[in-house]
Amino acid sequence: MELHLFHALVAMHIVTGATGAIIFWVPVLGRKGGVDHRKWGRIFTWCMLATGGFATAMSLLTLYDPIGTHPHLEGRFDEVFIRAIFGWLMLHMGILTVNLAWYGWLCVLNRRDHMANRSRFNLGLQAAVIIAALNCALQGWLSGQFLMIGLSVVGVATGVTNLFFILNPRPAPMVWQKEHLKGLVGCGISVYTAFFAFGSVRILPELALHPVLWAIPLTTGVLMILYHWRKIGLMRRGVAVPS
Repeated sequence: MELHLFHALVAMHIVTGATGAIIFWVPVLGRKGGVDHRKWGRIFTWCMLATGGFATAMSLLTLYDPIGTHPHLEGRFDEVFIRAIFGWLMLHMGILTVNLAWYGWLCVLNRRDHMANRSRFNLGLQAAVIIAALNCALQGWLSGQFLMIGLSVVGVATGVTNLFFILNPRPAPMVWQKEHLKGLVGCGISVYTAFFAFGSVRILPELALHPVLWAIPLTTGVLMILYHWRKIGLMRRGVAVPS
């Protein structure tokens, strides 16, 4: 029963994740603030919320029955490894994806009413991602999967920096744009990381934790964020920049 439910979640996770991975480039590369940017940005956000939700459900099923949900890995990896990577790490990544999607969307939705960002759900997501990240680090230490400790830094940094913006009574003008960008590009990093890393398990399980597979989307995404942050900074100073 768990395996059938797990496979259904995987299928829906792949559909929403693949759709989001393709749509991601429309708002990122297109003209900012236009009709297409807003339309495809909304679709991307909902895809990421669904993808993160499915990943969270998959992780909980894995924690409940590691071998039953991953019979193809039996004999290659033990329950401790499967529970650590496909349970605790995926739980962290799922919550992180939901967090970034919701936070990024709220930043633009509440750009004229900053206090509205302090909703219970939004604040709760920041607490959830920090707790999930700290637990991911702990589980990584206990299982000897030290890459999990490094990845947990992303979750802690996300929650802390998000709270810094949310609790700031008077953020500087246009900071919401940087936070909106950070949230939704962060979702892009998350979905491509999942395809590169977790997806490799089906083909070459030994590559699932190869640092390069985790570094490629992270490095690319961070460079994109820094590039667009620079453009936003130039716009704030009244310097003309190409769209």
